[in-house]
Amino acid sequence: MNYIKDPWEIEKKSFEIIGKNIDESKFDKKELLIVKRVIHATADFEFANILKISKGAIEDGLKVLKEGFNIVSDTKMAEAGINKKVLEKIGSKVKSYINLPEAKDISKKCGITRSMAAMEIAAKDESNKIFAIGNAPTALFRLIELAREGKAKPSLIIGVPVGFVGAEEAKEEVKKLDIPYIITEGKKGGSTVAAAIVNALLYMIER
Repeated sequence: MNYIKDPWEIEKKSFEIIGKNIDESKFDKKELLIVKRVIHATADFEFANILKISKGAIEDGLKVLKEGFNIVSDTKMAEAGINKKVLEKIGSKVKSYINLPEAKDISKKCGITRSMAAMEIAAKDESNKIFAIGNAPTALFRLIELAREGKAKPSLIIGVPVGFVGAEEAKEEVKKLDIPYIITEGKKGGSTVAAAIVNALLYMIER
C-alpha cells in the first residue's frame, strides 16, 4: 500500500489541509499556530470559530514558560499529551494533582470533586502559572473562585473543559476575570485540546 510514513510529512500535509479549510486571515501568526494545532488534534474545523484568545494571552503564556514556571493540568491525560522534551529544554514542568492523597482527602471532607480539590492544592504553589483545564468544569469554576479570592494568581488560563453540565458557563466566567485566557466557547473542548494548546505554545519557543 502507498501511504505517507514520515511523521513530519504527515503533520505538514495535515496543516496544509487545515489551512485550506479555514479563514487564516482571521488570526495573527501565533493565533493561527494554536488554532491549527487544535484542529490537527481533533479533526474538527469548528474550533476555528469557537477558540477565543484574549489580548496578550499568548505573549504572557510564552513569557512565563520561558522563565521556567509550571503548567497545571486537571487530568493525567492532558499531562501525558504535553511534550516533555520541550518542557525539559525550557526548564518547565507540567503537574497534575488529582491523584494525590491530599486531593482525595479534601474531596471527601468538603464534599467537592477531586478536580476542585486539586486546584486548591495547585494554587498554593506560586511556581504554577499556567492552568490548563480540559476535562472538569468544576476545576475551572474553583480556579475562578480562587482567583477572585486572591488565592490563585495564574498568568494564563487555558479553559477548555468539555461537557453538557457547567462547561459552557465556566468558560464564560473566565472572560470576566482580569486574567489572560485561551478558551473554547460552548460545550466542546477536552484534554486533547488543552494539551494541543500547550504544545502549540511550547513549539513557538522551541522553533
